[in-house]
Amino acid sequence: MVVIPTLSLDQLNEADQAAFTQLLDGIYEHSPWIAEATWAKRPFASLAHLKHALAQTVREASVAQQLGLIRAHPELAGKAAVAGELTAESTNEQSQAGLTHCSPDEFARLQQLNADYNAKFGWPFILAVRGPRGTGLTRQQIITTFARRLRHNADAERAECLRNIHRIAEIRLNDKFGVAPTDGNQILDWADALAAHTEGTGDNGLDGALPLTLTYLTPEHQSAATQLQIWMRVCGFDEVKLDAVGNVVGVYHGTDANATRLLTGSHYDTVRNGGRYDGRLGIFVPMACVQALFKAGKRLRYGIEVVAFAEEEGQRFPATFLGSSALVGDFQPEWLDTVDAQGISVRQAMLDAGLSANLDDIRALARQPQRYLGFVEVHIEQGPVLHALDLPLGVVTGINGSVRFNGEAIGVACHAGTTPMPMRHDAALAVAEIALMTERRARDDAHAPDGPSVGTVGVLHVPQGSINVVPGRCQFTLDLRAPTDAQRDALAADVQTFTTTVAERRGVDIHLTQTMVAAAAPSDALWQQRWEAAVSSLGLPVYKLPSGAGHDAMKLHQILPQAMLFVRGGNDGISHNPLETITNDDAQLCVDAFMHLLENL
Repeated sequence: MVVIPTLSLDQLNEADQAAFTQLLDGIYEHSPWIAEATWAKRPFASLAHLKHALAQTVREASVAQQLGLIRAHPELAGKAAVAGELTAESTNEQSQAGLTHCSPDEFARLQQLNADYNAKFGWPFILAVRGPRGTGLTRQQIITTFARRLRHNADAERAECLRNIHRIAEIRLNDKFGVAPTDGNQILDWADALAAHTEGTGDNGLDGALPLTLTYLTPEHQSAATQLQIWMRVCGFDEVKLDAVGNVVGVYHGTDANATRLLTGSHYDTVRNGGRYDGRLGIFVPMACVQALFKAGKRLRYGIEVVAFAEEEGQRFPATFLGSSALVGDFQPEWLDTVDAQGISVRQAMLDAGLSANLDDIRALARQPQRYLGFVEVHIEQGPVLHALDLPLGVVTGINGSVRFNGEAIGVACHAGTTPMPMRHDAALAVAEIALMTERRARDDAHAPDGPSVGTVGVLHVPQGSINVVPGRCQFTLDLRAPTDAQRDALAADVQTFTTTVAERRGVDIHLTQTMVAAAAPSDALWQQRWEAAVSSLGLPVYKLPSGAGHDAMKLHQILPQAMLFVRGGNDGISHNPLETITNDDAQLCVDAFMHLLENL
């Protein structure tokens, strides 16, 4: 269906305040003050610029104004909908989601949720019912989301309502401008189709999202690799192959056969019960760009090499970055003999998948740095920062360095009723002190010049613990991350020193064993500037942030200059979870930014 635009940026930029407000009538429900205040921010360089400006107006408003905006919206399948009293926009949206055709049970459930929600928060539940794709959520997805968000506190839910209002406004603006994010839709289609290759099926109850598990060289992993190869050929790649470790490699040649290539990509394996955009977005975005170039009959001077890395997550075998490690000549021979939970080795898994498992073949995958311009990667943020700021894109300043420890505290197990407090050697409370100190010390770096640190005690376990026994043993982990190795090491040193102090004061033996250390990977200044220019070209502000998570880019950093672009995730930026999501509009912005980078090298 071709949508005929009824609005243009020229009209808005040339309009006086009253006309501007009238042109945007209906974008934000019964709230003309948003358009009135945004008028002063003209001229708008792009539709994305306009959307961001409108969202910023709401961010800058008072809490009372924000609540007024929320309360201007109708309940889902509420009395106003039944009586036909909704605006044309709301009527269309609720209809597309099927809310006008609820079964009696669904209608009753929604009425109860509306009542519970209003009793808790005092405003109507707001959900962009046309969803990430803009075509409508199912009634079950709506009901499940409704129930989940009832668990939020008031501040978190108010912010989530406003974000959904901005998504509603975005879709309404697309309709008025006659804009369809075609490449963004393609990326969501690819993500959905690739998610069908999973080691588990069934509904996990999270907003109707299916669980997704894809680990290295399982049959499902191999079928996903085959699917990626098919898509790359359809997109127009000149060369497509599966390499010796299971990476899928596509090359789109440039006009100059001697020119150095741009290397890009990300991983297609997942964590267990993961999301469909982590890693995979960084494969799909350059695929969409190559597809657009091929359809236009256009080639750049240099070639583009897209690698879908076979393994990054370390889920099946006790090793990570198997795919990207091979490209930088850092594939460790001993990895071939590591085994999974069923006792199958990497070597055997390779042979079963039709790969050679020959170390010479793997070593031959190492790329020669002089043949490449650099490495870039697009990735979902996997965190809440961009989501909270209403920013679709962020430029990564670097990937944090990290260090991990396994710890154990050994005290004295004794009777909880008969042992006086001053005479206890409580292993669990010793670890609790370390956990709280880790939190305080990481927060001290909140305004560090290179960015903040983070510290996590992810495991805290009392073996054979009992309600009436003072813990004599406690096992724990430490995960410490910072934007530079020096800052990471300073954080680790302070935590270790404090651990010694606590052990001596409490009479508890505490042992820390380092299990992993990864160097920080700061973004290359020139490539970071290229991403910044790409974001600016879209009319969006440049927001810079570090990556707290590891990525394939940190391996390529060993041989090539690298820089990353983040896109916000929905649902508070959750990742490694079936609720991980992005919108078609944000996916489109990724493609547009990547294409700008390609065309301006």
